[in-house]
Parts: sequence; C-alpha cells; structure tokens
Amino acid sequence: MNGNTTKQISAITGMRKLLPLLKDERNQLLLTAITVFIAAGINLSIPFIFGYAIDTFVRTAHYSGIFLTALGLLIAFIIALATSYWQMQLMGHIGQRVLFRLRNLVFTKLQTLPIAYFNRNKTGDLISRINNDTDKLNQFFSETLVRFMMSIIMIVGSGIFLIILNWRLGLISLAPAFILLIFTKSTSGWIKKRNAESLKAIGNLSAEVQESLEHFKVVIAFDRRDFFRSRFAKVNQLNFNASVRAAVASALYSPIYDLFANIALLVALGYGILLVSQRSLTLGILLSFLIYIERFYSPLRQIAMLWNTFQLTLAAWDRVSEILEEPQDLLKKETAMVATHGLLQFRDVCFGYPERPDVLRNITITLEQGKTYALVGPTGGGKTTTASLMARLYDPTSGVILFNDRDLRSYSDEERTKKIGFILQEPFLFSGTVLENIFYANTEFADQTNEEKVKAITTMDLSKLLSRFERGVETPITGTDTISLGQKQLIAFMRAVMRKPELLILDEATANIDTITEQLLQEALDQLPKTTTKVIIAHRLNTIENADEIFFVNNGELTSAGTFSSAMNMLMHNKRTS
Repeated sequence: MNGNTTKQISAITGMRKLLPLLKDERNQLLLTAITVFIAAGINLSIPFIFGYAIDTFVRTAHYSGIFLTALGLLIAFIIALATSYWQMQLMGHIGQRVLFRLRNLVFTKLQTLPIAYFNRNKTGDLISRINNDTDKLNQFFSETLVRFMMSIIMIVGSGIFLIILNWRLGLISLAPAFILLIFTKSTSGWIKKRNAESLKAIGNLSAEVQESLEHFKVVIAFDRRDFFRSRFAKVNQLNFNASVRAAVASALYSPIYDLFANIALLVALGYGILLVSQRSLTLGILLSFLIYIERFYSPLRQIAMLWNTFQLTLAAWDRVSEILEEPQDLLKKETAMVATHGLLQFRDVCFGYPERPDVLRNITITLEQGKTYALVGPTGGGKTTTASLMARLYDPTSGVILFNDRDLRSYSDEERTKKIGFILQEPFLFSGTVLENIFYANTEFADQTNEEKVKAITTMDLSKLLSRFERGVETPITGTDTISLGQKQLIAFMRAVMRKPELLILDEATANIDTITEQLLQEALDQLPKTTTKVIIAHRLNTIENADEIFFVNNGELTSAGTFSSAMNMLMHNKRTS
C-alpha cells in the first residue's frame, strides 16, 4: 500500500471517527443539508441565467427582460443570504452541543482512568486537550463542515455545467484541478503532522505554565526566577517554532490553488475567445463559462484551506481520542471466594512502573483484622507503592491481593472505598467548606443535614480537631492556600475516619501536624471499631512504636522486622537482618 493511499484511508477513518459525535444531531443536520442544497442551487443557477440574459435580452436590447432577470437575481440573492444565515445558526448550535457532550465524555473518561495514566501524562497537557483540542472540533462542526459541504456541491455542480456548456472547453478548464488533487493528496499527511506537532507543543506549554505556577512558592523561596524564565522561554520557543511550521504548511495551499485557478481561467478565456470568433460559442455562454470556472476553483481553493483545518481537526481528535480509547486496566473482576486467615493478604505479588519494573517482588504477607501494622524503609523503598496496592490504586503485575476472602479486584469502586480508607501523603481538597470536604462522597451521610453531620463528628470524638479551623466546619476551602498543609491533613484524616473503614491506611498522615494535634488524632483513631485494621507509614518513631507488627520495605522485598529496635536497626543500616 503506497503512502497516498494510506493518507486517504487515514482521512476517511478519521472522518468516520468524527461522525459518531453527530449521532444525536440527525434532524438538525438534515435541515442544514436542505439549506445547503438550496443555497448551492441558487448559486449554480445564477451564472447560467446571467449568460442567458446577455444572449437573449442584452444583445436585443430587451429592457423588460433585463429588468425581470435583475429582479429575479435579487430575490435569489436574498434567499441565498437567508439560507446561509440559517446554516450558520444551525451548525453553530450543533457545534456547541457537540463540544458540551465531548468535554463531558472526556472528563468522565478521565475519572475512570487509573493513577498510572496521570503519572504518564502532564496535567497541563490534559487540560489543553479538554479545552483547546475539543474547541478545534467545535470549530470544525460549527463552521468548517457546512462550508465543506457547500464547496463540494459547488465544485460538482460547476464541473457539470462546464461540461454541459462546452465539453472541450470544460475539459481544458478542469485539467489543472487534477494536478491540484495529486498535490493535495501528497501533502496532506505532512500538514497533519505539522499541526499535530503544534498541538502537542501547545499542550507542553500549558503543562509548563501550570507546573511553574503551581510551584511558584518554591521558585520564590530559592530565588530562581531566572530558572523559571529560562524553562518557559525554552518551551515557548519550541511552541513558536512548531506553530510557525504548522502555519507555513497550512498556508501552502492558497497561493498554489490561486496559481492553477488563474491558469485555468487564462486558458479558458483564450480558447473561448477563439470559439466566439469562430461563432462556435456565444458571448453570453463564454461569460457564464468564466463565472463557472470561478465558481469551480474558488470553492476548490476554499476546500484546500478547509483541508488544512480538517487535518488540524484530525490531529486534535487523535489527541482527544487517545484519552477516550485509553484502556481501563482496573476493571472489576468476578472471582470465587478464597479462604484466607486474615483481612488482607498478598500472595506472590509483584509490581513495577515502566521506568522501574521491580519495585516489589514476590511479596506474601497477611494482615489480620483489628491489628496495627507499620511500613518502614528508606525513601523510595516501596512503602507508598505497597499501600497503594492495598487500596487498589494500582493492580499488581502478577500475583493476587485478597480482601475478606475475595480478590480485591472483585470489589466495585463503591464497595472498595467504603471498606478501605486511605489518607494520602499529599491530601487534596475540593472548593467548598470543611464540612463538605469531610463528608465528600460519603454515601452514608448523603441525606443527612449539616447538624446531623456535625453531631456524627462529635460522636467520633473529632470535634476537638475542628477548633484548629477559624470558622469550624464552615471554614471555606478555596483553590488558594487559605489553610495550612497540616489543616488539610486534618480534614483528610476526618474524611477517612468518618467512613469507619475496615482497613485504614495512613501514609505520613501526621507529617505536618504538631504533637498535641497528633495526640488528638490518636484519640480519634481509638474511637474506630476494634476490628479496624490500620497500616501506618511514618518516619516519626513514636508513631509506629506501638504497632503490632512492623514490615521493612526495600529493594523489592517486604520483610517482617520483628521488634521495634530491630526495625530501627534495619532502617539505619538500610538493609534487612537475617
């Protein structure tokens, strides 16, 4: 299969991918198609009427015929104007509805993807896909598509009229179009590639801005504005270069098409004058012919420009569809019950990341109900990864994780999050109030009033923690740093505890909390059911001193450390003892 055929198939496949986005717009598209055919029919009939009027009325000085022709053309122009306006209105609404549905679809899909996907993709680039790339699709449906349809009809109709009026002159006039067709097919893939590079560069620029602003405190603290500027300048320059290359590629068609359109017009005019002098062609038909040539090559030139837009749309759609087609590898799996001797069990579990494939190797452990376990080890040893596997933020590469005698993968997301609580090392809060964040996605309290929720907090002995907030449960949470990191951890802690999970994982949950508040948290933990199993990751020795069992995690292995002093010895020497 040659390159041109591949590009053509790629374009057809791309168009087929875009069509499902219009499945709910059939009636509106039908109305749009009707208006397009009406407008095109009027525009195609005008040159013929114009030529007929010259030969019939102008040459014979038939003024009433000239007047009636002019009046008819005026009415036709008004109808064409009305239909064109209607087209714009219909397709504008269609484009906005498609944009609305597509953004919802993309955002909903993102919420189903595993954390590993977000580790591989920059947040700023994903934002660019949701905002910038989907808007390219909106522009295609609201503007480009109807113009593309109109241009196709005008090209086909004008070509037919050219052949009907004089087939020899028609073939000569259409010959440059075949050269343009070959040129367009041979360059479309290159233009699409340039546009894809430009979109990617825009995404990288967005990611750089988002990352730099997010960590601007660090930039200020270390007085590295120069570093910030140099990084931005580099990414901005790459975006500039990619945009220029895309613009140059997209601008290539217009002058080439102008050249061949003028060649066709010049050849037709010369040959047409010869035919008129030989009385083989009337002056009116020649003038109609020249207008039809313009009506043929003008939309052909427009299609070339629209083809650039189409290539840009396909490039944008490729970036959006990458998200929509991303496989969800954390699917629910139906499995039979398996007898275990604890709440959670790892059986020969292995796990790794693409850049680090052997984080954990053949791990087999059992966590019993109601006990407290601690994970210690050097930074990067695999503690958080182990905890993430327990909460099914990732699935093991091999082996199985059992929870309550069932494969952890057999639980629905709702079941799993209700039974397993995870307080992350870097808590994330949503805009709202402290109370709304504490009960975020807690279905047990979904129908309860704020007063009932506050009472539940008091029952769990968490009310003392609310004194750390200026306005208690009504303290507003915004996107800015209105509360401290320690306060964020308090909210995340209360959010997890209020679910009363069977397994509670604390990943450095007290790292940014003072000693007194930590004592209050411990008292709150004591209010959990005695059957609650706790897994603690902490560097503070007093936090893990009273754990029932301590595991040392490092070099892909997870080993029971035995006594507290033995665990500290392993941690200090960064190795496991025999």
